[in-house]
Amino acid sequence: MTTVTDIDARGGLHCETTALGVLLRHEGLDLSEPMLFGLGSGLSFVYWDARNMDFPFLGGRVRPFELTRNLAAALGLELQVRETASPRRGWENVAAAIDAGRPVGLQLDSHHLDYFGSKAHFGGHVVAMYGYDDRDAFLVDTAQQGGAVSTSLAGLARARAERGPMTARHRSFTLAAPPVPPDPRERLVPAITACAGAFLDPPIANLGHRGIAKAGTLVPGWLQRAGDPERDLPQAALLMEKAGTGGALFRNLYRDFLAECAELVGGGPLRTGHRLYAEAAVLWTEVAALIAKAGESADARHLVRAGAVLHDLARIEREAMLALSALG
Repeated sequence: MTTVTDIDARGGLHCETTALGVLLRHEGLDLSEPMLFGLGSGLSFVYWDARNMDFPFLGGRVRPFELTRNLAAALGLELQVRETASPRRGWENVAAAIDAGRPVGLQLDSHHLDYFGSKAHFGGHVVAMYGYDDRDAFLVDTAQQGGAVSTSLAGLARARAERGPMTARHRSFTLAAPPVPPDPRERLVPAITACAGAFLDPPIANLGHRGIAKAGTLVPGWLQRAGDPERDLPQAALLMEKAGTGGALFRNLYRDFLAECAELVGGGPLRTGHRLYAEAAVLWTEVAALIAKAGESADARHLVRAGAVLHDLARIEREAMLALSALG
């Protein structure tokens, strides 16, 4: 068995920030999960639908791995990323880092992980790996998935080799902190204003506040869009609330990030943003509940109500980001 020592295997709420926390604590940099999410300018929204998709996808954050790149840039971290089409080379990249005493982040498809609760395919899942033996890999995942967990090397290989939406080519990465630890307070305002700018002025109508408004227009028709409404709508609601996707989880993280920022640097815009995202998080939970009810009852009135709440959310989140953009 080969394992990295001094691993703090705390499972967080979200996969990518959980993995980042493991890697950074090993480097001596211990930041809260909301701080990691906020410094990585992680908040966003996407309404994603395509002909090859069984059902639309609501995403509440930036695309996979963008948060990691943003965080590394914000804190001056050395980010080393390895990608390859070769399963053998992909494993060698991971084993070399662990053999050298450094935990590794992996992007993979959670469907193939032995311990994972949901067997739906999701190619944007991220875990931290800190050890292996001749049969299993030792990982840190979210608290919901068990925190410190293990999966078979065969399952891990399948998860890393999967191709499809949001997947990467055997992607692994490590982080190293500079000799002088960064002061996160100096990067708070740039991270917030960058996030606000992208949210307020998205390049297409599926993203940011425009994407939430588009969801508000399209969700009322989801009974007709679903192949199996009794399955698809409750599943969408479950993903929103339990996996984060387009639900309250990321709004709660950003709310808590803004609360930390208000304590550190103060300012009216931060308090306004915190208040509005606290309001938004509650409404996202309401949207998920309404979508689930619509699937269970086949009553489109729940979806009409969900659409109305989504339009309210588009307005509230736009107002919050306008206030936060004033920090710059």
